[in-house]
Order: sequence, then C-alpha cells, then structure tokens
Amino acid sequence: MTVMAERTSQMSVQEFETIASAAPETVTLEFINGRIGVKKVTDGDHNVIVSWLARRCMQGRPDLDLVYGQGLRVEAYREGRAKPDAVLAPMAHFAGHGEWADPAGALMVVEVTSYNSDTDRRDRHEKPTAYGQSGIPLYLLIDRDACTVTVHSNPDRHVGGYRDVHTAKSGEKVVVPGPMDIELDTEILKNYVR
Repeated sequence: MTVMAERTSQMSVQEFETIASAAPETVTLEFINGRIGVKKVTDGDHNVIVSWLARRCMQGRPDLDLVYGQGLRVEAYREGRAKPDAVLAPMAHFAGHGEWADPAGALMVVEVTSYNSDTDRRDRHEKPTAYGQSGIPLYLLIDRDACTVTVHSNPDRHVGGYRDVHTAKSGEKVVVPGPMDIELDTEILKNYVR
C-alpha cells in the first residue's frame, strides 16, 4: 500500500483511467488532488436517498435528468476524475460522452456520504473545491454522519469551492437555488441516517 500511496502523487490521468477501467465492480475509483480515492459500494439507505432526490428533482424540473454513475473531469486543467453519486443535467446531456465527461452542462452534483474514514476529506473538502473550480453551479451534500444537508452554490472557478454554503439539519426544509429552484422537505432523510 505504501508503494501505491507514493505512486499516486506521480500518477498521470491516463494511468489512473487504465487502473479505474480494470477496478472490480465492488469499488469506484476517483482521482482528485493527484490521489486515488476509493468509494465503497453504496448501501441500501444510500440508494434510497438518491432515488428520493431523483423523484423530487423530476417533480420540480421534469426537463432534467438525475444521472447515476457519470464520471466527470474536474479540477484545474481537468486533471481530476470524480464519480458523484448523481449529476443533474438537461435530458440526454451525457449521451455519447463516455465514462469521463466534461462538467460543462452539469447543473448540480450530488454526494451522499458513506460511513468510511475518507468521507471527511473527500466529500466535505476536496470535492466541493474541485466541483466549484469546474464551474458546476450546485453541489448538494447529504451528510449521513452529521445528519445534515448542505447546498453549495455560486462556484468560484479561480480558488475552487463555492461562495455560498447553506447547511440544514435533516428534517428541515432546504432551498436549492437556481438553476434548480426547488425546496426539499428533508424529513424523510431521518429514516436513513445514523
């Protein structure tokens, strides 16, 4: 493992994509800040949360798709690769894009935390920076550890991250601003968090 950790700081995107294409179905690999990150297979509660969000998004914006498993090229000069839990985009936007699409056209990325040691660094710090730097208008983090929902908006392409961050406890109503413009009643999330 030490050899792999040392190697990741020198790994090219092409080398990462080769490794990621051979990864078993039990893990998803990402490449952010020059490091490989491993996302465990999602559990049932995680999947129920993403399905719940898909229904809410489709009710509010039937002209959009909430796409699962679409990889995005993120970070400066597109040297990162992330697989959000879901990406909101116009219908059929990612058709023909392949495994790692340009984030242009993505309106919102969604992450639902998993119960692992990497969640804090990856979902709460690295990904908001990468998604904001990529110009994705919204980042929605459903944090099962903290029992919160955080809406990141107004991306900062130069520094990375988002200028506006609003966090609410699970159970509260959450406004997701434009381009989504919906209100989420997150009461149901209490059933699927610790």
